[in-house]
Amino acid sequence: MVTEGSDNSEGSADESQDTGGSTTPSEASQNERSGSAGVNAENRESPATPTTDETAEETADKTAEETADKTVGETTGDTPEENTDKTGGETGQSTTTRQADLPSSLKESSSSESSSLSETPSESTPEPLSEELNRSDNSSSSEGNSPPEEYSLSGEPTDSLEETGNSTEDVEQGESSSNAADNLPDDDRTMPMADGDRSQSIEDMLLEFDEQDGLIRDRSLLDPNHIVEEDRIVGRDEQLKNVTKMLRVALGNNRPPNLFLYGPSGTGKSLITKAVCNNISRICQSRDIRFGTIEVNCQGLDTLGVAVYELVCCAAEEAGVEVTVPKHGVATKEKWDELFRIVNDNFDSVVFVLDELDMLVGRRDKQDPAFSRLLYQLSRAGANDELTAHVSVVAISNDTKMMESVGSRALSSFTPEDVHFDDYDANQLQSILRLRRDAFHENALAKDVIPLASAFAAQTHGDARKAIDLMRVAGELAERENAETVREKHVREAQDKVEKNRVLEVVRGISTQKKLCLYATAAVAAESDGGTARSTTGYRVYQFLTDSIEAEQYHQETYVNKMKEMTTYSLVDFERRSHGPRSGMFLEFQFGERPQTILETLREDSRLDMVSQEEVTSVVQAQIRNQT
Repeated sequence: MVTEGSDNSEGSADESQDTGGSTTPSEASQNERSGSAGVNAENRESPATPTTDETAEETADKTAEETADKTVGETTGDTPEENTDKTGGETGQSTTTRQADLPSSLKESSSSESSSLSETPSESTPEPLSEELNRSDNSSSSEGNSPPEEYSLSGEPTDSLEETGNSTEDVEQGESSSNAADNLPDDDRTMPMADGDRSQSIEDMLLEFDEQDGLIRDRSLLDPNHIVEEDRIVGRDEQLKNVTKMLRVALGNNRPPNLFLYGPSGTGKSLITKAVCNNISRICQSRDIRFGTIEVNCQGLDTLGVAVYELVCCAAEEAGVEVTVPKHGVATKEKWDELFRIVNDNFDSVVFVLDELDMLVGRRDKQDPAFSRLLYQLSRAGANDELTAHVSVVAISNDTKMMESVGSRALSSFTPEDVHFDDYDANQLQSILRLRRDAFHENALAKDVIPLASAFAAQTHGDARKAIDLMRVAGELAERENAETVREKHVREAQDKVEKNRVLEVVRGISTQKKLCLYATAAVAAESDGGTARSTTGYRVYQFLTDSIEAEQYHQETYVNKMKEMTTYSLVDFERRSHGPRSGMFLEFQFGERPQTILETLREDSRLDMVSQEEVTSVVQAQIRNQT
């Protein structure tokens, strides 16, 4: 059944009729699955009844076991009741009694097997985050104390058996060790022991890792959100100059203008804003001007009320005061009043930094999106005397067309100065990484690491965040396998991990319907020659998916709108295309990440994993062949 979406007020009979034929593959596959499911259900509902011969055989086996128990009891001097394993009362005692008759080498083996379940040494722990602890590594390296691991990331065995504690000497001395164990008290003899280094505790391992020389010296430089020194900012001279010019009026205790910073993610918008505001704050402090920066990332904030409360909390943290209103159970007006109170009492001038503002959409029943109403309230507060402090709003967005969605009232009061941030090229990304290479110890990076990480990041519109993340993850992977340097293979492994983590971060919070739309479109892009997907083809695959998992199905207009919304995550982009009068107009979607990565990540949802990958591929290929 096709259901109207909330953003689609009317559907047409022609639309339903056109899409009906495309669901034939799913109907056939459903009939086949339902038939096999019925057979399986009958088999499950009719358990086999044991025959007379089977019952007699079980009785004979039980009698033989009871006879054996009596024999053991007579041999050890115990009563049959003390040796019953199956009555549930004396299992542990019976096992200990029987173990006494085993050879000492077998007792050692049994003890080792049981202990491996409870005290197996954990995998290597990440290096400490404190810079001071990392610096102390230089004076206290302990070569040869690496944590025990069976295999490296490449799947090869570690250097020697001696490092894992499983040397041939241990095997040869097994019998003598078990003889020594016979002289211990019963309680000590049965205590579980870990495999490998049996004497190493968690505290020992933590201290051992603390003393080891890691590859990363300063982890803060590998954090994309870390505010770096001015000389580490690359390729943003013009943007840095413009933002500094416009915000510097706060130094004279005047109101700075509002700003709109836009461009792809990872192009330095937040970095420049934070760097300028930090310098303004330092100078204002020397001039006895109470300047504050209240920064909020709007991703994940679903309503205006939640966004206002987040501003309240950030303002209170910046001012060092307590919040006096609860998060829930009060009107949004009370939250606004609390925000204005904190700002008026603690600041002479304040800059509100609203990062990823276009993500704050809010309720659809409102005429304007939530980010438009937020801009209106903040920019109008000074004119209405609700705020006595000088207020400037810096809106940051990946969406270059965000201002087109701002309501007319908000636009007239906000009136920002625009600053555009374009993509980094591969050379600029290399410069950014080279200026942060001191995050690693000297000679810790192979010569091809930075060029490769830059090339990977340049593939996704020159994202400096991704480049820095790649370096961090590659370094951590190298450390975990105790490598002497970060090499090319670590960067390639990091590329797969970072890419999947970014997709996972996006898809974790979206609805099932958006996942279905995204999965269908990525499946088409994965099979097409140019790595793109037509909206018409993607919708037919979407219909197949909804039929397969019996999910609600929306019209094509709603599918297109949901895919358009995905552009705000910088995961997909689109262009309006036409391949002649017969094909008509359609949207062509192109992904910022590999479609295969998106498909793999989405299949972690159990409902999507129910659908056979081979079936989806077959449907996609058939639909691509039918494209006109």
